[in-house]
Formats: sequence, structure tokens, C-alpha cells
Amino acid sequence: MTNTSQTDPLLGRLIDGRYQVRSRIARGGMATVYLATDLRLERRVALKVMHSHLADDTNFKNRFVQEARSTARLAHPNVVNVFDQGQDEDMAYLVMEYLPGITLRDLLRDYGKLTPEQTIDIMEAVLAGLAAAHRAGIVHRDLKPENVLLADDGRIKLGDFGLARAAANATGTGQALLGTIAYLSPELVTRGVADTRSDIYAIGIMIYEMLTGEQPFQGEQPMQIAYQHANDTVPRPSLKNPLVPPPLDDLVLWATNRDPEQRPSDARTLLDKLYEVARSVHGGVPDAGLDVTRVITPTPNDTLATTVLPSPAPLTAASAPLAGPATQVRSEATATDAVSKLAAVSRHRRGRGWWLFGVLLLIAALAAATGWYFGAGPGALVAVPKVIQSPVDVAMAQLKSSSLTASQRPVYSCAVPQGQVAATTPAAGRLLHKGTKVTVDVSRGHQPNQIPKLGGLTLDAAKSAITDARSLVGTSIDEQFSSTVGSGDVIAATRASDGKDITAGGAYTQCDTINLAVSVGAVPSVVNKPLGDAQAALRKANLKWGQGQAEHSATVPKGWVIAATPANQGGPVRPNDTILLDVSQGPVLYPVPDLAGGNPSLQDAIASLKTYNDANPNAQFVLDTPKVKGANPFGLKPTDYPQYFKVVSQTPDKASDGTPAQEQKGTKITLTVSFDFPLG
Repeated sequence: MTNTSQTDPLLGRLIDGRYQVRSRIARGGMATVYLATDLRLERRVALKVMHSHLADDTNFKNRFVQEARSTARLAHPNVVNVFDQGQDEDMAYLVMEYLPGITLRDLLRDYGKLTPEQTIDIMEAVLAGLAAAHRAGIVHRDLKPENVLLADDGRIKLGDFGLARAAANATGTGQALLGTIAYLSPELVTRGVADTRSDIYAIGIMIYEMLTGEQPFQGEQPMQIAYQHANDTVPRPSLKNPLVPPPLDDLVLWATNRDPEQRPSDARTLLDKLYEVARSVHGGVPDAGLDVTRVITPTPNDTLATTVLPSPAPLTAASAPLAGPATQVRSEATATDAVSKLAAVSRHRRGRGWWLFGVLLLIAALAAATGWYFGAGPGALVAVPKVIQSPVDVAMAQLKSSSLTASQRPVYSCAVPQGQVAATTPAAGRLLHKGTKVTVDVSRGHQPNQIPKLGGLTLDAAKSAITDARSLVGTSIDEQFSSTVGSGDVIAATRASDGKDITAGGAYTQCDTINLAVSVGAVPSVVNKPLGDAQAALRKANLKWGQGQAEHSATVPKGWVIAATPANQGGPVRPNDTILLDVSQGPVLYPVPDLAGGNPSLQDAIASLKTYNDANPNAQFVLDTPKVKGANPFGLKPTDYPQYFKVVSQTPDKASDGTPAQEQKGTKITLTVSFDFPLG
């Protein structure tokens, strides 16, 4: 078994007299993260320890401390909290909030891609945390799915500010190219310049990956990907996933514009736009604008005319009328003319007033009729309700209650379960006149299809077969060692939704994501090889080795490998897995009995060996043909007349210090004897 302390010496260690290390959570380029217990406050924390080989690098150490300072300045529910920072001997560490759960990368690895609604929900939390950082003058500079934590209790937090810098300092040139290459902005690639808009670009790439299940730019070498970031435009996600709505398409293009000046200035700006997109995607109805109240100034023609008669001139002696009939007639005529004029003016004013009152009544009636027609009558506008992913009977009832007519149209859908609404035409939120017809697309589920056999195909051939069957290839290819499938060929294929094995092909449905396991060749054969050669062979194959059982062997030399067993107890072997090596200790050795001591007779020596073998049944030493030293006048065979020969010496004999020789089972003992017959 592998010695855990040899694998990671920090496991079980007490850091700074306070933090008890329990297990390892993750390992990155700068540090390793452990689960630890804060003995002082009795709580679980995440302990981030900088790699020992970076401890002597002042730049890395400063960046490590900068992460603590940057994150500690952010008190936001969507940012991982930093509790403490310190150094224990030559080891720098951070103490952070522990969030049991998974990362966004794990979620994408399991499901391939997310729905627009899921993408919006996650990115609202991420952008809220990033907006707090930008507001505090901090640029993250390493945004990627691995740094978005999805807690088991539903919380979403942004972490790993290891590359963060103050916004005022982040715009300088000549700095090293930092961050993950797949999410670097064009200005970082070409000029080494980073500010808040560089974070926005990374967010745009993440949204594209969440919607499509893959990154927009790919290549075998990092420089190929960097070149594409600097020179190519990020495509619309809907080209890969037709279910992406246009507002999200536009949001991705805005965030990933190659010109930083054309992107959102910071996370707050992008978040505000995302809220608008969310209302559109979730079927929100735009707020109605306020009617403008206008004051209409009457024109001169609309003003009632008032006729003012001229005042009569004052009478004087010279101008006074003379008494008499003629004078009386002129006076009466003048009075009659004045009365007639006054009556005509009054009639004109009364007639014009009634006419204006009638016009006002007509306008009021028309306004009331128009208001009824467009407010409650046939001309009223109603919003198409959001019924996507609702059962079809529920959706039809909602449309009916909204005074809309509806017709059903069966369609195959990759995202909506059978019997639920996949889409409506017009879309949710559109304002329509009452009685307008709405077409409801009802999902029939995934379209049945046939998929060919994938096992044994090369990786490229398997990918082509999957895409030809209108399905998606899982973003993570599982590399495994195999003694039966050639390197680069497919070992197994499983459906991501339910884990069903479809390696042999057969009946299938479109749109599913298929995860592939690909062979990297056989595990190197290291049995019956020296331990050093075996370790070198495993390292070359990107495998680790661990200490297995030490066994005695009569056939395998000491220090050679007897057996090699995967540490995962029968599961598939993947790169970086551990192989346990059983090493031979050579044969079991037993002390050789002393058969020559005191020069006994050969007969006595034979009896002594039998007695020894009976007492040590595993030894079973064998007596070889004795060698005769000196004269043998009668030519007797020692084995025929053992009583007439005495033992002079034996091989193997005792060591120079007098200790018995050590030999393996069945070793032959050769005795040297001399003739010893009493003559005369």
C-alpha cells in the first residue's frame, strides 16, 4: 500500500499551532488547497499553501500575500472570504472559507453545456461578486470556470484572486502574461495590458462555454489559441447551440469585442445589461411608458368674440337734439338700431357656445370609445405569457385566459422534456391584440436515431460519427490505459444524461452529449525487472509508483519486481494514477547445519542432516556425493560404508566469524571425508 505521508507530508500536520490539515482538496499552479480544522474556533476551513519550490521566489510570495489583501477588502456574499494569512517556517498559507460543493468546471464536465436560464442565474452571482471587486479597484485577471464555486447549499462564489492586482497598477505594460490562455483578452496577449475590461472579456468567453459546451478558440498549442484571441472574433453561441436567444448572443459579442473600448467598462455595467437580458429570456414584459399630458393652447379662432359698442359721445348744448317730432323719430330709430345690434351679438354668442359644447361632447365620446376598444375591447393588447417548459395543457389554459387563441405544433427538442412547451410563436412577452393566434411548439423529446459502433474507432473518427448523428461530444476526454485497445482508439462511450453505455452503438436519440474514454496504450510491463528500471518505465508512461508487498522469491532476484497492481483496486488506470510494486527480497535463507564439527563419521553426519531437516522442514538441505581426501586402499564408496569414513570439512562452511552459512531451500552440502578403518 502507498504510504500517505510519503505522498503528501502536510496531511495530518498542525500548521502554525492552529490549523489541523485533514485532506487535500485541489492542486493548482501556485498552491495546494487542503481541508483543515481551525482548532481555535472549531470550524472547517480551506487552507491554501503555496508550493515549496515557489517559496524562495519573492514575486510569487508577494502575489500570494496580495491575494489575501485583495480578497480581504471584499465583503460580498458572492466572493470567497479570507479569514487569515501567515507563514509557518518556510511555508506561506491563506485561510479561506470552506465551501463544500463543486466548481463550474465540474458542472460543465458533467453536463456538457447549460441552458440560457441556468447560465444567466450563475453569471448574475459571478458578476455581482466581480462588480464588488471592480468597485474596490481590483482586477481579478484569472477568471475561469475553475474559480467559480457552486456550494451544496446553492451559494455561488468567486474565488482565487491569486493574480489580482489593483486596477491602477494593472494597466502597466511589460508584465508577464498571466492567467489561463483560453480566457485571455487580446490586449493581454499582444501588449500584456490588463484592466477591468480584460475581466469582462474572460466573462464573455465563460458565457460562450456555458452555452455551447466548448471554448470558442481551440488548438493543440497554447500559442495557437493566443493567436486566435488576438486576431479572430468570437462567434455567436447560437451557431453552436440554436437554443441560445439573440439577446444572449449580443451580450457575448459585446463582452468579447477585441477592442477594449467597445466592451462594457466594468462588471457592474455588464451585470445591468444581463438583468435586461434575463427579463427578455424569462419572458418579462417591458414597462409601459407614461402617457404625456399635453396642454393645448386655444387659438384666436376658438376664443369667444365680444362685441363692444362705442360709448355715445357726451351731450352738449350745441349737440343736443332739438325737441320736436323729427328729433324724436331719429332718436327712436337710433335706439332701435342699438337694440337690434345687441340682440344679434347675443344670438351669435349663444349659438357659438352650443356648437363648442357639442364638439366637446363628441370628442369625449370618441375618447371613451377608443379607450374601451384598445383597453378592454377587441383592440386591446395583451402580452404572450411565458409557457416554455410548462405542460401543454397548462400552457393552453394560460393562453386562453389571456384572450389569445392557440394551436399546437409537435417538434423534437434537445432541451425540453416530452409533453412540455418548447417555444411559442410569437415569443413570450410580445404584445398582441386579443384573439391573435399563437403557435405552441410541443416537445416530442429527443428525435430517435441510430448511432454507429464507437468502440475501437480513433478519437477523430468517433467525434465525426457523433456529430454526424447530431449529438455533442463531451468536453472532457477520459484517458485510460488499456492492454486490449490501441493507443488513441476509443475504449468506451457513455451518454452524459444517464451514463448508459453506447460503445457498441445501436438505437439512440439525437442531441445527447456523449462522453468518450480513449486508450493511451497499455500499462508498461515491469514485472521481472529491477526496481529502478520499473520506476523509470512508469514515469515515462506518466504513472506514479507506490510501495507494495515485499516478498521472498526463489525465482525473482532480490530487488526486482515480482508483481505490479493498480492502487485503485481493479478500476481503470488513468495517467497520474499509482501502480503498487511488489519487490522481491530474494529466496528465504536457512542456516546450514555444522556436519564437520568434531570430525564425526560420515554415518553420523548423515544422521545429523536428517535430524536437522526433520526439525526444519522448509530447509530440506541435500547431501551431495562426498569427496574422498587421502588414501582409500580398498576403493570403498563412502556412501556404501559411511561408518569407515570421517568428515574432514564441508561446503558451504561457516563464515569467518564462526556464524553458520545462510542458504536457500534444497541447497546441496558437499562433505570432504577421509578413510578411517582400523587396520591390524
